[in-house]
Amino acid sequence: MLLALALAQPTARNADLTVGAGGRFSTITAALAAAKPGDRVLVRAGTYREPTIVVRTERLTLEGEGWPVLDGQGAREVLVIAADDVTVRGIVARNTGVSNLEDRAGIRARSVRNCVIEGNRLRDNLWGIYLQQSADCIVRDNDIEAHGVRQTESGNGIHLWYSPGARVERNHVRGQRDGIYFEFSPHGVTRDNVSERSQRYGLHFMFSDSCRYEHNIFRDNTSGVAVMYSRGVVITANRFERSWGSAAYGLLLKDIMGGEISNNTFDRNSTGLFVEGSSRLDVRGNVFSQNGWAAKVLADADENRFSGNQFTGNAFDVTTNSRSANSTFDGNWWDEYAGYDLNRDGVGDTAFHPVRLFALVVEEHPAALLLLRSPLVSILDAAERVLPVLTPEALVDRHPLMRPPR
Repeated sequence: MLLALALAQPTARNADLTVGAGGRFSTITAALAAAKPGDRVLVRAGTYREPTIVVRTERLTLEGEGWPVLDGQGAREVLVIAADDVTVRGIVARNTGVSNLEDRAGIRARSVRNCVIEGNRLRDNLWGIYLQQSADCIVRDNDIEAHGVRQTESGNGIHLWYSPGARVERNHVRGQRDGIYFEFSPHGVTRDNVSERSQRYGLHFMFSDSCRYEHNIFRDNTSGVAVMYSRGVVITANRFERSWGSAAYGLLLKDIMGGEISNNTFDRNSTGLFVEGSSRLDVRGNVFSQNGWAAKVLADADENRFSGNQFTGNAFDVTTNSRSANSTFDGNWWDEYAGYDLNRDGVGDTAFHPVRLFALVVEEHPAALLLLRSPLVSILDAAERVLPVLTPEALVDRHPLMRPPR
């Protein structure tokens, strides 16, 4: 009977600790010191200038009401999560200031698990959101903006270091050094983000195996996107747009072993896709449109297969740095293909050589690019297509499509 009565009693509700106008606490630090696991610290509108705020209580929610501003006053990190299962939402973290000695962040998660950082605004911080040795965290629906003018005075918008299993979703990052950065952070998912106007890379990740990047938009970034030293990467349904410059790429793949690059759009980049030292990649269903070079595939990239892609309006569709290229192209659509299809099976009856002779000349002598629209270049390319002797035999599409694939 006593047991039944005990089970029938309502469980104690977690407490709300209110900070600001009409609340019990005047500072966030004081409210956090009084909080117990499972409580919510509700911060009302206002500007809070406190020493670096540290959350040390597990299962706590720190939530803003009316966009309270946590101001670092140009002198310090703003907020640190130092306990498991903490959620931070609805706050404005701003103005860490620049430091050459400290990686100051608007919001940092330090050696924790299962944190959720969602629906916040990060403004003019050295680093926006920094996950440091933290596992299985979620970073979503945050708006991150900085206005640094030099890479030496800027950090990254969303930075992961030794933080496996992260989900980075629906964030908007602009004006940082790198928009999103992964290092030693495997098994992560990055989806539905917009990363733009980065001083270096919209996305930069290294040594992070088995990650997925899907449905993101990377545009107007100084150097594009760089993916390096990883295995089992899936990059699908993203847009890589308007990365212009001598060292700019829509997507740079360096030393990637095994993976899928599918259904992406590479639009108006100096180089759409650059593949170096990478192998066993399935590159399929992508659209390469109005790039300088659609795809640069170096000789040390081997066993990569390009199929079902569309190449339209590019100055150069494919180029390489050697006649011994080891990647293959088969079943792609090329707007420059002028062959025929007598049996009407949708596949051209003659092979297509996407590597222009002039592309090989430019690879060896970049200054020759000035002659791109010269009649002489057109004659050289036409002669090479009729009687190919210099372009790599491996980079020939023997089954070019007559129509763009769906």
